[in-house]
Amino acid sequence: MRVEYREEPCKIALSPVKGMHFEWSLNPYMGCVHRCTFCYVRAFEQRADRPSGTAYGTSIRVKTNIVEVLRRELRLPSRREAHVAIGSATDPYQPAEGQYRLTRGCIEALAAARTRFSIITRGPLALRDLDVLREASQRTAMSISFSVPTLDDDVWRKTEPGTAHPRQRIKVLQRLSEAGIHAGLSIAPVLPGLSDRPEQLETVVKAARDHGARFIWCGALRLSPGTREHFLECLARDWPELLPSYGALYARPTAPRSVTQPIESLVAALKAKYSIGDEGALRAPASEEQLPLFAAS
Repeated sequence: MRVEYREEPCKIALSPVKGMHFEWSLNPYMGCVHRCTFCYVRAFEQRADRPSGTAYGTSIRVKTNIVEVLRRELRLPSRREAHVAIGSATDPYQPAEGQYRLTRGCIEALAAARTRFSIITRGPLALRDLDVLREASQRTAMSISFSVPTLDDDVWRKTEPGTAHPRQRIKVLQRLSEAGIHAGLSIAPVLPGLSDRPEQLETVVKAARDHGARFIWCGALRLSPGTREHFLECLARDWPELLPSYGALYARPTAPRSVTQPIESLVAALKAKYSIGDEGALRAPASEEQLPLFAAS
């Protein structure tokens, strides 16, 4: 797949968010080469009259000056004292980060300002930033979540075509957790009829426990306009037998509670079985007495 990278400066770095557990979102890139069939960002793209189907992910905007803009914005108490989510509308560790290092620069800026932040990613490239993540964890409350909806190879290949294998993500989670970073796992989205069988979910939870995940959260698939059309097209290609049931389940963006509640209950029971916590609040930084221990590890 040919990908165009557009180097374009940004006017703002932090975007306000309502109704979430964070107040600001930060996305060093726009567009994502992972091209997950279920990506909720496709819905945003359609509303903005941008490609949300097969063309999504073929043009990536690189916000070349975002680190400088972020440092300026963090001088304002309303930004500096809030919770910033990195990767709410794009993966901050998609391959472009290997060259541009914008996510790394943003982490350094947030750590310098002691601003709370969380990261969500499917990118093993996060391991490269172990040093700045560990330093940030010593200065402010932070977390990083690795998105692993399933360890089923067939489902992964067909629904997350541009991503690294999920077991690679879990191995990076382990490296970060061993370094003292508050790292966990997101089982989202769970796909009804594809990745929601009890044995599939238990495989993910057990792997998370075995690799040092500090927390797990999960969520079932949501299909808003823009995402729905593309996902159903891919479903018709890969699992045509499921198309009628998905049409009924997703007459609205969210599946009925009769579908989502058993998933949530099962994952909650599995977390209890394997002694893994909820995401909850960000973990506070180490005390001054603990810092030498982290520095020496």
